[in-house]
Amino acid sequence: MDFTGKQAAEVVDFGGEVDYSNYTWFQNAPERQAPVQQPVPNTYVPHPGVIEQNEAFEFALSAAPNVLYSRYKQYGQLGVLAWCSEFGELIDNLKSLGFHGNMFVTTRTQALRTCEDVLNLVKHSLDLKMQIIVMYLSSQVARLRRFLDGDRAWEDYPEPKFPDFKDYPNAG
Repeated sequence: MDFTGKQAAEVVDFGGEVDYSNYTWFQNAPERQAPVQQPVPNTYVPHPGVIEQNEAFEFALSAAPNVLYSRYKQYGQLGVLAWCSEFGELIDNLKSLGFHGNMFVTTRTQALRTCEDVLNLVKHSLDLKMQIIVMYLSSQVARLRRFLDGDRAWEDYPEPKFPDFKDYPNAG
């Protein structure tokens, strides 16, 4: 049995051809309509509180490298450790702002710039001997970067410099 088409017995023929000789084609063209104006979407106008939050975060982020340096000058490596804890709180609050959809592009840009500045400061200006502090600071920066731009791979983290045990006479 062939299932590829209709059988000849199933075809219905109603008769002769239709005469189109006196028919005028395209005489009554429809009127051309003016293009429909799309409604302009409402622009987002943030609440004043959201604007103030973003401005405060931008200020705090722009000041963060200077605060880190002053804590290092004041308290040494322990000052850097304390700053990392405060920076972690700032990151948590930034994440909350972002999750609520209130983070501005300028705040995000400043946060990424702050990450770069902090790592440059650690690499070039701070003499951190305790590598656990370097690793903790790097992990805080990585946490913020993952939130802001999770698809990008970052390669500018400081390399930990662990001491060589040959330099210590009593070491194993």
